[in-house]
Amino acid sequence: MADTTTDGPMLAADGTPLKQSLARALRRQKIRALMLTAPLLIFVLVSFIMPIGSMLMRSIQNTAGTEYVPDILPNVVAELEEWDPTTGELPSEAAFKAMIIDFQVAFENKQHTQLGRRFNYETPGMSSLFRKSGRKVSRMDVAEITDAKAALLDVDEDWGNLQYWATIKANSGYYTSSYYMAAFDAERTIEGVQMKDPDQRIYQKLMLRTLWLSGLITFCTLAIGYPVAWLLADLPLRTSNLLMILVLLPFWTSLLVRTSAWKILLQEQGVINDIWIALGFSDRLSLINNQLGVVIAMTHILLPFMILPLYSVMKTIPPSYLRAAKSLGATNTTAFLRVYFPQTTPGIGAGALLVFILAVGYFITPELVGGADGTFISNRIYFQFSTLGNWGLAAALGTIMLAVVLLLYYVYDKLVGIDNVKLG
Repeated sequence: MADTTTDGPMLAADGTPLKQSLARALRRQKIRALMLTAPLLIFVLVSFIMPIGSMLMRSIQNTAGTEYVPDILPNVVAELEEWDPTTGELPSEAAFKAMIIDFQVAFENKQHTQLGRRFNYETPGMSSLFRKSGRKVSRMDVAEITDAKAALLDVDEDWGNLQYWATIKANSGYYTSSYYMAAFDAERTIEGVQMKDPDQRIYQKLMLRTLWLSGLITFCTLAIGYPVAWLLADLPLRTSNLLMILVLLPFWTSLLVRTSAWKILLQEQGVINDIWIALGFSDRLSLINNQLGVVIAMTHILLPFMILPLYSVMKTIPPSYLRAAKSLGATNTTAFLRVYFPQTTPGIGAGALLVFILAVGYFITPELVGGADGTFISNRIYFQFSTLGNWGLAAALGTIMLAVVLLLYYVYDKLVGIDNVKLG
């Protein structure tokens, strides 16, 4: 009998080694899969990763306008390097002369007002100082100045403010922690970093309020949405589909319109208060420009985001489970708590996570119906970059809120398990 075995590697039909041919085929499959997912990866990179990276950089960059502070005041930064503000003495004569030189260049480049605005974020009054001093300092002849300190003090006596110079020295690097200190309600003084007075710690208060109200809104949507989702899952399909339209109807209406509608309903002379008075009560309810109004409006707005995950999970639970539990002697309460409810926890987790994260970032509804007592940290972030132009502080506040949400997500994963979250 002839020996049909051959030495060497197995060959494919085209004569190439089988191992090499398989590797080439797998490589082509990977490239094809990458090409199919490339648009999604690019979209995530452009719309999510890059904005977050930009926010992280803005929160630490020490810029005035588009330029870094050390690049605008190079001579001042060099002269203040050895100066210690804790001595209580003003900087040297050379520092004042360096300020005149750098200030004239900044004025010529129209950067002096941006520089003053940057320092004003930490020490109020510096913006007006730089703005008022601009033209006067630009007309000085540096070669003829014998006493730069007296020349600047003659322009404005605030150039003798020790705190102003301490602020300039503290922000003489390319990167700064000032925005994060402000976000935690701390301030830099001549003696060092100190916390602000308790009545001035607005960001800590807003962060706690945002987390508390978001949690309360999540609980309210769960309390209202659970029985609604159960009813929809228990009804015949034709009826539940008709009722589902009512759940989805808010998605067809603008968020601004819905919020404005609640503003009309909740106001002191609104529909709800009119009905309340018609029932015989004498005092009108305070339902707007407070936290109660925010909870009511946002619970209604975010309710579909709780109902839909619950419904999708409940629809997969066979009704025979409850009947079997009751046939074995369980009461309605026992059958619900021990048989039905545990199977709905994945939907509860998905809905609660979705509603909480959305609530944390809301700012239109709290702005319109919350008033001073119902605003969220997102409202302050919007105010910082839209009105004050303080992108650094807005980025720092946004980064802190992102870190808090990620921390809560981590805790949730450890306690409940993110693998248990399902959408049906």
